[in-house]
Amino acid sequence: MKIVLDTNVFISGVFFSGPPYQILKAWRDGHLKFLISEEILEEYQRVGELLSHKFPGVDLGPFLELLTINTELVMLQKLPDQICDDPDDDKFIACALAGKSKIIISGDKHLLKVSGFKGVKVIRPRKFVDDHLKK
Repeated sequence: MKIVLDTNVFISGVFFSGPPYQILKAWRDGHLKFLISEEILEEYQRVGELLSHKFPGVDLGPFLELLTINTELVMLQKLPDQICDDPDDDKFIACALAGKSKIIISGDKHLLKVSGFKGVKVIRPRKFVDDHLKK
């Protein structure tokens, strides 16, 4: 199953436990395929580096390295119109469309609001774990 992770889910999975961590673990173990774009990877790195100053015991490096070898990198197509209220979130929709994914995992209200756009569902991490990982 190919999925797109919003930055908040990826970062939460690296730094904390709970559903985001369970999603990253399923990916690391080969049960999920992540789609990523250069723009999303840059955001993961930027936000992760900011948070790593608050949590110096967490090493973001292995996760970023795994992203470079265990994800499908897609080239984003410019969307004809702004989709999300926050235009910065459009990159996740564009990534899902470019990689033919039907799922974005996010708790972001702007992304959740556009769930269903061109067949792409935006699902909260807990719901994804309950519906797809606990079977």
